Order: sequence, then structure tokens, then C-alpha cells
Amino acid sequence: MSATAVLAAAGGNTPSIPAPHIEYGQLSPMIVVFAAAVVGVLVEAFVPRRYRHWTQVSLALTGLVGAFVAVVVLAVQSHGFTRIDLLAMETVAMDGPALFLQGVILLVSVVAVLTYAERKLEPKAGGLPADAFAAQAAATPGGEQERAAIRAGFATGEVFPLTMFAVAGMLLFPAANDLLTMFVALEVFSLPLYLLCALARRRRLLSQEAAVKYFLLGAFASAFFLFGTALLYGYAGSVKLGDIGDVISGKAMTTPAQLSTTQSDALVLTGLAMLSVGLLFKVAAVPFHSWTPDVYQGAPTPVTGFMAAATKVAAFGAFLRLFYVAFPGLRLDWRPVMWGVAILTMVVGAVLAVTQQDVKRLLAYSSIAHAGFILTGVIAVNKQGISSVLFYLLAYSFVTLGAFAVVTLVRDSKGEATHLSSWAGLGRRSPLLAAVFALFLLAFAGIPLTSGFTGKFAVFQAAASGGATPLVVVGVLSSAVAAFFYIRVIVLMFFSDPQPGGPTVAIPSAFTATAIGVGVLVTLGLGLLPQYFLDLASKASLFVR
Repeated sequence: MSATAVLAAAGGNTPSIPAPHIEYGQLSPMIVVFAAAVVGVLVEAFVPRRYRHWTQVSLALTGLVGAFVAVVVLAVQSHGFTRIDLLAMETVAMDGPALFLQGVILLVSVVAVLTYAERKLEPKAGGLPADAFAAQAAATPGGEQERAAIRAGFATGEVFPLTMFAVAGMLLFPAANDLLTMFVALEVFSLPLYLLCALARRRRLLSQEAAVKYFLLGAFASAFFLFGTALLYGYAGSVKLGDIGDVISGKAMTTPAQLSTTQSDALVLTGLAMLSVGLLFKVAAVPFHSWTPDVYQGAPTPVTGFMAAATKVAAFGAFLRLFYVAFPGLRLDWRPVMWGVAILTMVVGAVLAVTQQDVKRLLAYSSIAHAGFILTGVIAVNKQGISSVLFYLLAYSFVTLGAFAVVTLVRDSKGEATHLSSWAGLGRRSPLLAAVFALFLLAFAGIPLTSGFTGKFAVFQAAASGGATPLVVVGVLSSAVAAFFYIRVIVLMFFSDPQPGGPTVAIPSAFTATAIGVGVLVTLGLGLLPQYFLDLASKASLFVR
């Protein structure tokens, strides 16, 4: 019997599956980046080897700039501000925080790709310029296959499509309106990062060790997130954040099947705790921070800068959406826990940074401390807290990228000279570079007239207005401890004698110089004239449910 006959026999009343309605225009930033990533894979397959590098650089920059233009067009059309909506069958949110964070991620990624494109710092391989990435990723470190690939001048062009896939996942992560979409976005941007961490041209074993640590601990964090999703689905009967929030607050009609699950808070609190573990891992909050120093040290420095900046923006965006949309009714339960996490993160990050002797590890612990500062804004639980976190993420990301770009320029025969002793007297060898790095360190410390001061002032003010004054006191004291090791590096650069035969400062191409210049401009601009961006973050602080 044909399908038509079956429907006729059933009276033609069989419900049909509705076709999904996709708002392609409003999703265009993500679509453009995904398309550029797919084309980048095809470039690796079909474009001749000698043309691949510049083709990939041009494609990545074009895709990112095009996606940012799409974000600006949506903002000009008032999407995300006065026109907020749920897209793609209510799985993606188009609101102020999503659009603001997508713009930040795209700008950060443009600067990161510029550092990827640098080919003047490494010695030529086979007579051809070389970048910071392994000549052949699949070759055994130190083996004959790797040496042959270096002699032939091979390059791992896959880093560009991998980065574009990571960026696409990061764009979706803070905009996801249900837990399954959020999990898919988490994996889409995490898996490329695991691979990118293993692709350093120098110190290949250290790089691969970093990637394995990141992958194993990241897999545990993803498992926690997915198990928490399952528990919350069992509690609320939905994975949509708004529906979960309605069930928790008692606004939703409870089905007979949900009566037994909603009578106790054990299921929802356990699910929330597991989701929090997954997100706290991504933002490198204590006690889920152990991967950060090793991964930051072992990964290629351009990847470290990209990961330190963009991942925090995406993860804290998802963090805000989860706690402000799905769990505002449980704030009395999760706020005390987040108080403890924020205090531990600020104190541990600041104190352990003092003991570090490697610049990349020092910046890693600095990143941990800054995660604690940002958490103080999340804990505020008010509109001011949301806007302060958005501004802090904008300020922090460009300072971080600029600092890691500077690290790539201090080099010896083994590559980057990251031990602090190598930075002694850097102010005499290269006063300009030392001054730029000092500016970034002062911004990390929160010194006035830098973006770091404005960002810290905003989150601390929001936390104080939200009743978290003791947390602000701990934050200020932690900032004072952190300022010690930042200023120690500045003193080392300007008031110590350079070591004879020490490292040299390489002259970068226009790519790295542009990345550092953008970092300096943003650091000074957000410190001296922050009001426009503070107002923009305030306008973008309304979540859609």
C-alpha cells in the first residue's frame, strides 16, 4: 500500500513534521564563519602548496571581517537591542549580550589570525618562510619525517580552518538558548583548540603534552556538562533555558510526569552544579584551573593568545546566559557557591603568579585571577553586573592578545625566550617593546588610565551595588598582590642589566606589529575614553527569554 493510501485510510489526520524556520539573515555572522572554515578545508585539498598560506590568511580575514560587518549591520537595524528574538526554532538567542560578545569574539579573532600569519620570526625552512606551527603535524617530534618536512618547507595550513571552526563555535556558545545547542557549540570550539595546542614548531613534545592534558580534562568537563543537561531535562522536561527558568520559578504548567521530579530540588541543584563544572573549567576558575599553566606554556604562543582571549569571552557569555535566564530563581543557592569560587580564583591566581619564573605561566595565572574578577560581576545579579562583565571581557581580551604577541618577539636560538631571567634589561635592548609590554602589565594590574582599571572599577562597583561588598574587598586585595608581580617584571626589564649573550628582540612583520598596535590602542582608548563602550555594554545587557 502506498504512503498516500495509508494517509487516506487514516483519514488524512496524521500530523506532519513542521519544517524548521531558519532566520538566515540574523544568523549570518555564524554562517559566514562556518562557510569560511569549510572553504578553508577545501583550500588545503585543492590549492597548490606554495599558494596555500596566503590563501588561507586572506580567506580567514575576509570571513571574520565579513562576519563582523554582519554583526554591525544587525546592530544598526536594532537587532539585539529593541528587536530581540529567538531564532532557529528557539535554539539561538538574538539579544544584546549575544550580539555584543559576537562582535568582540570576531575582532579578537581578526587580531589572532594576524599573529598566526607571522612568518619573519622563525628561521627559513627549505629556503621558505616558516611560521610558529609544526611543519607536519602528524610527524613524530624529532624524527626523520619531521626533519624532511622542515627541509621541504612544509607548513600546517590547517590551523586557519581549525581556528575558524573554533570561532564559529564561540559565536554560537554565548547565543545558545538551549542546553543541547550550548553543548554542541562547546564541542565545536573545544575540539579544534585541542588540536591547535599540539602544533607548536618548537618544543614539540611540550606542545603535545599540553594538548593531551587539555583534551583529557576538557573531556571530563564536557561529560559533566552533558550529564547536567540530562538531569535538568529530567527535572524540567525541556532543555530550553527559558522553560527551565519557568519551571523553577513555578510559572510553567507542571505535567503529571514532572510532579515527582519538581517536588525536590536535588535534581535541579545537581544538574546546575554539573553545568557549572563544565563552564568553570572553560573560564579557568579554581579549582578547575590546573590545566591552564601547562597548556598556556606548551601551546604555540599565537594559539595561547587566541585561546586566552576568545575562550573567556565565549565561556563567560554562556555563563551569564545560563545563570541569568535559566537559574535566576535559584540565586540564593548558587550565589554563595560562586562567592567561594570567585574568592579562591582571585587569591590562588594572584598568589601563585608571584612564584612563576616563566612569562607564559605568569600570564596563565594572571588569566586565572582575572576570571575571579569577572566572576564578581556575574555574582552582582543585576543589569549593571551584566554590562560590567561585557565591558571587562572587551578590555581584557585585547590586552591579553597584545601581551602574548609581545612574548613571540623575545627570542634566542631555541625560539621564544620565556624565562623571566631572559627579560632582564629588555628596556635597554628595545625600549619601545619593553614600554608596550609594561603598558599591558599595568592594564592587567588595573592601573588608572588603562582599560584594566575601567574594567575592574565597573565589576567591583556592580558587585558592591549587588550586596557583595566583602567580595570587592577581597578583589581589591588580590589586585594589590597581582600588581606586585606585574611591577616586578617591569622593574626587571628597565632596572636590571641585560645578560651577555642573552636573547634578542626580533623585528616582526606588519601582521604582528598591527596586532600589538591594536592592543595598545584599545588598552589606552578604553582607559582614557571608556564612556561610549560602557554605554554600549549597558544597552546590550538585556537577555531574551
